Amino acid sequence: DVAPTYTFGTGVGVPDLDHAGCILLWGYNPNSSWLAQAQRLADAKRRGARTIVVDPRRSGPGVKADQWLQVRPGTDGALALGIAHLIIAEGTYDADFLRRQSNGPALVHPKEKRLLVEADFSRNGSISACVGWDQACSAPVPLGRSVSTGDSSPDWLLEGEVEVNTLTGPVICRPVFDHYAVLCKDYSPPKVEVITGVPAAQVIETARLIWASRPVSWYAWSGVGQHTNATQTARAITLLYTLTGSLGRVGGNYQAARLPVPDLSGLELRTSRQRALTLGLASKPLGPPKDGWCTSDDLYRAIIEADPYPVRSLLTFGANLLVSHAGTRRGAEALEMLDFQVHADLFLNPTAAYADIFLPVNSPWEREVLRAGFEISPQAQSWVQLRPAVIPSRGESRDDGWIAFQLAKRLGLSDVFWDGDQEAALREYLSATGLSLETLRANPQGMNADPESIQDASQEVGFATPSGRIEIWSETFRTHGYSPLPDYVEPALSPVSRPELLAEFPLVLGSTKPHQFCHSQHRNLPSLRRMLPDPVMEIHPDAAQARDIQDGDWVRISTPSGSAHARARLNAWLRPDTVMGQHGWWQACEALGKPGYPILGEHSANFNLLVDDTEADPISGSVPHRSGLCQVTRLAKQQDLEELEGTGMDSVSARFQHTTNSEQEGASGTGLKAVENGGRGWIRTSGPCLPK
Repeated sequence: DVAPTYTFGTGVGVPDLDHAGCILLWGYNPNSSWLAQAQRLADAKRRGARTIVVDPRRSGPGVKADQWLQVRPGTDGALALGIAHLIIAEGTYDADFLRRQSNGPALVHPKEKRLLVEADFSRNGSISACVGWDQACSAPVPLGRSVSTGDSSPDWLLEGEVEVNTLTGPVICRPVFDHYAVLCKDYSPPKVEVITGVPAAQVIETARLIWASRPVSWYAWSGVGQHTNATQTARAITLLYTLTGSLGRVGGNYQAARLPVPDLSGLELRTSRQRALTLGLASKPLGPPKDGWCTSDDLYRAIIEADPYPVRSLLTFGANLLVSHAGTRRGAEALEMLDFQVHADLFLNPTAAYADIFLPVNSPWEREVLRAGFEISPQAQSWVQLRPAVIPSRGESRDDGWIAFQLAKRLGLSDVFWDGDQEAALREYLSATGLSLETLRANPQGMNADPESIQDASQEVGFATPSGRIEIWSETFRTHGYSPLPDYVEPALSPVSRPELLAEFPLVLGSTKPHQFCHSQHRNLPSLRRMLPDPVMEIHPDAAQARDIQDGDWVRISTPSGSAHARARLNAWLRPDTVMGQHGWWQACEALGKPGYPILGEHSANFNLLVDDTEADPISGSVPHRSGLCQVTRLAKQQDLEELEGTGMDSVSARFQHTTNSEQEGASGTGLKAVENGGRGWIRTSGPCLPK
């Protein structure tokens, strides 16, 4: 999510699947993550679009892809650089697009390894305006912001050397694009094959297919983002895409039209002091902390070690940290150390079991919900829907928004929360769209917003980057101590970076998202649990045979961080050196007699026991959910299986008692007056029901 903003100034945008000649899916399976996009992809394939899928496991669109690149998990950056090298070497890149839209022409100081700026040539020059070499007038000229096709633009030098006279003397320098080309040149097809496992011939075929089938649309997701080298990998892929010249064009990726609704992130409400207190900001100033987010690692460190300061209380909405985030043991230790925790959710879950107060939240069908813009297409992006509640809230549950608004009101934040009036907030949110709540309620299927209110991002010139251009070279990265170009670095736990671990942990560990469930929920629903009764680990038949594992056997997955159990599923379309686990398993399904699983301990099925949350990408903090090392062994003893199926979360609700407001106030000393007007909650009456 973060990395593309340092290249484009925004996210990757929306792929124009309806008009793309080539569709590149990198570490992303829409069949499991975004069904609406999966349908549009199938439609594009039927009309003749070519597809390229990069994934160590063949599934979804990969089954019918023109090129399926079975990459070793975590080596995607090397593959992107290798494909880019071939495109550059064969001259099949859009040079005009690079000159007009990117900082590829910007000159780099040969010794200081920074961009030359106007102030290097003039005492009154700008210290931020980068400079390129205009071949027509043989002189250094400020690049300025990007230039649209059709407008005049200097004939910028992209490759080669040029001598320029700076205020401190002459220097021989090269443009950014030349530096990028040299970096890519180090990743020849044979070298890429050694690193990634993708055959050299297929790398060549893919590079040529990309150019021959333009325009190109692309999309990437967690298959790229959940590695310890995630940020530079994403940068490498965005720059490869930049070479095609497809960005912002018909058939390429575009920025969706924006409805005139306000940003609800609340970032503008933070004071400078609050921003400075963001956990992880000091170590990851360009990562999620800059926007107010923190990683679970940084949160746990603050709670356990008081670093950089002690965190004593926690309010969570619909989260399940201990099952969805790496480092479950540290997480459990951290939650137990809190002075006070409140959890709001539809179901009791392992994270809620540590809470002092549980606030019951109603389901999506018991509340009115507004959605403005649906992203999948230009038409959908202008669609606004106020989805009605179809049944009243059951019991004493309330919606998350009501809880947040009422807490804000009682904490003295009424001025920015419409005095607790959710409907007033919705009216202001819609005020510029030409739609009212009454109109939307009368049209529950949704409506198009006023066409004149929609801001067409495709007509905007320039990028929201410091240079106003696509940044092949990131000065922001350089000034923070990171490489300004997307250097490839091995994952922290890989056969190459940690060869001493291979004797004990010879397999590469990745993970997949089962489409039957949403992360760590829904395994209690019989209709879904029937489709996937048990946690699954996919393994290649050759790797299974070497370990005497049959399809359906219970196995133990072990890593340097811990172990978890799952049923083996043989998959011949998986790399022989790679296994794929699943996260999110803890719930029982009483209707089917299927057990729950403890999130800690010998008989856990919790994938996040296998992942070390302290091994992380230095820029974003991403942890290796998709690229670690492991061993897999068959569970041989019947009692192991009986013990495994006899544990779980059955006693979570027994740890809570239902209380009124007055009882809560007396029992907890917190005076939880935020839940008034007949609202009630749950207070924990004993310690968490999870094994240590």
